[in-house]
Amino acid sequence: MTNTKVHKVDPLHIDPAVIQEAAAILDRGGLVVFPTETVYGIGANLLHKGAMERLTKIKDRPQGKHFTIHICDKDDVEKYVVGVSPRAYKLMGRFWPGPLTIVLCAPHDKTVGLRMPKNGVALALLGSVDFPVVAPSANKADQPAPRDAAGVLAGLDGLVDLILDGGPTELGRESTVVDLCGLPAKILREGVLSPDDVLQEASKKTVLFVCTGNSCRSVMAEYLLKKYLADNGRKDVDVISAGTFAFLGMLPTHETAKLIRGIGLDASDHRARRATDDLVRQSDIILTMERRHQEDLMRQFPSEAGRIHLLGEYVGLEPFEAEVEDPIGKSEEFYADCFSKIKNAIQKLGALL
Repeated sequence: MTNTKVHKVDPLHIDPAVIQEAAAILDRGGLVVFPTETVYGIGANLLHKGAMERLTKIKDRPQGKHFTIHICDKDDVEKYVVGVSPRAYKLMGRFWPGPLTIVLCAPHDKTVGLRMPKNGVALALLGSVDFPVVAPSANKADQPAPRDAAGVLAGLDGLVDLILDGGPTELGRESTVVDLCGLPAKILREGVLSPDDVLQEASKKTVLFVCTGNSCRSVMAEYLLKKYLADNGRKDVDVISAGTFAFLGMLPTHETAKLIRGIGLDASDHRARRATDDLVRQSDIILTMERRHQEDLMRQFPSEAGRIHLLGEYVGLEPFEAEVEDPIGKSEEFYADCFSKIKNAIQKLGALL
């Protein structure tokens, strides 16, 4: 039996040559142990039969129990799964990179667990390969999951090819596992994250309001709905806003901030942002102020078109009053009329959510 090779790796100054060596070992079917923020994991090329046979033997994994795929970018999710729900993207936005494994639906009626670790060494290695890497904890079935390279060597010396020693892991406990193949979400394994925190986040519907600059209409709608939800004791909806052509970081207009103060809320912390892929994907309902905003979003995000609606039409207003005209550059009276129109729509929306 050959002793396992160990490379010390400074997480703040990662040697590319070490990462390339580790990637080459994975590519040819070897096993590479690397740190995550939770515990050390045994990395293996999911597409290499020999590697998976070795890994299954070490872990004494029952037939049919799958290993989690580790990724370095949220955009990699759709390589492995289908029909990702907004709730799943929301959990990714809240907890990734980090100690949450999300089980999602895969092609051919299968499921797959995915995790994006919060560790520079892990992300560097995962980003250097073009095949899926699984990485269960680096221990045999009857041993504790190791927090450092010494713990790995104690149990796996000679059974794995290389250990990337990035020092002690930050958390020392395995990731929480949540099943989001359907709703409600289910916790499959308790770990670092509180099950209540994960399930509460997964249970909330997200509403995204969109206008042009995210400095007036969509901000009004966001705070009016937040006010409605608070007044009705609702904690099951998150509300956000964005613009199709926002100047990033712009404050709400003076008139908008004044109207929001009038309902007892403070929008001074709001900063304009654009309707990005991440925001759209994690939103259950996307409501626009004008048809042009709806059409623009549908062009940019055709796969999400079924969730993009004109606010006025969504709540059943007549076609001639369904759009909310831009108040920028107009009088305070025009702003007040705009605010009143949105408030009316929000009252109807609240009953639909």
